[in-house]
Amino acid sequence: MSSDENDLFVDHVNHSIGGFGGHAFRRLTHISMASIPYVYYVHGEDISSIFSLEMREFVSVVCILILVIEAVRLRTGIVIVGQREYESRQISALAWGALAVALALLISPEGEGDGMERGLYGAPIVLGMTLVDPAMGEVKRKMRDLRLAIISGLVVSYCVWLGCHFWIGTDLIVAILLAPLTVLGELPSTKIIDDNATMVLFPLCGLVLLLPLL
Repeated sequence: MSSDENDLFVDHVNHSIGGFGGHAFRRLTHISMASIPYVYYVHGEDISSIFSLEMREFVSVVCILILVIEAVRLRTGIVIVGQREYESRQISALAWGALAVALALLISPEGEGDGMERGLYGAPIVLGMTLVDPAMGEVKRKMRDLRLAIISGLVVSYCVWLGCHFWIGTDLIVAILLAPLTVLGELPSTKIIDDNATMVLFPLCGLVLLLPLL
């Protein structure tokens, strides 16, 4: 990865396949992942039963399939519209995100209610990544202001976590403590792991540590 690509305020439009159109497609795809908690917790049983699988088994199968496809993509060096040029040489943000989301759905304990109430922890973790990342990314790209990006990320993250507290019963103390971890997950600049993963794994690890104390 070039030094320009490592720049905290790099304009990813310049490195996206398809230019601005590809960048916009990537952002819309990212935001559309906010539907995953709804699909999983509300319709997961119906969908997985089509393949004669349990919900958790279906998540594992889909994740493994994505990782296999990613391995083939890496071997061939293929990049598609919306991906960045350097992703031809490293694991893509999509693959990292798929792995992290799968882990969140598999590890997060479910609530006792029906539908979305079952996702009292998994839902805000996934929603945080899908909504906070684009918000912070666009502020950094357009404003080149890390402090403003962090503030924007915290506002969006707390809206997600506190919204889930009032909507599906996420513990208030969990929402208050884990919302900043979603933002913290967006800050590392490394090619070892994508922020799509760290924005999920940071609050997920925090949740695992908090659960025995609740």
